[in-house]
Amino acid sequence: MPPRKKFSKGKIIDSAFEIARIEGLESITIRKVAEKLGSSIAPIYVNFETVDELKAEVVKKTFGVSHQLLMEHDTGNPFRDIGIASLRFAKEYSVLFMDLVMKQNEYMNDYDETMGKDLVELMKKDTALKDFTDKELMEILKKMRIFQVGLSVMVANGLLSVDVNEEMILESTANDIILAAKQRKKGE
Repeated sequence: MPPRKKFSKGKIIDSAFEIARIEGLESITIRKVAEKLGSSIAPIYVNFETVDELKAEVVKKTFGVSHQLLMEHDTGNPFRDIGIASLRFAKEYSVLFMDLVMKQNEYMNDYDETMGKDLVELMKKDTALKDFTDKELMEILKKMRIFQVGLSVMVANGLLSVDVNEEMILESTANDIILAAKQRKKGE
């Protein structure tokens, strides 16, 4: 009898991520992951007690991919980079984007609090935002996120005409939100 193949936890997560990337999070099953690995279900259950535990790890990996896309857009304008990375994620990982953004799920419960703090820290490096408090930056981020999610949904679903430059729209809207916040701050 040939020896059983051993799979690392990371390899199992990668296989489940590929299933989710193409078919969605709800398509992840222990059996599908085992098939993708060319294995029985045993190695998966050695590493994960339930499919929900595996899905949670896939979501963590997804957030890691999203963060990596952000780090690849280091233009010196962090606020712009956040939006561009989000649009890129919506294009390249449209099924996962739609699963996480368009469907109610427990995976996004902590997203705003956790990622929001990280993104505010990143925004502090943007010279156009240097005069804002953390609270004001969070408010700017929330407003931009509302716009950016809508734009990303349109991008993920192919709803924008080919002559629309989503990066220019994103940048223009970001500038408008920052300008309005600066004017409001002056008026206080």
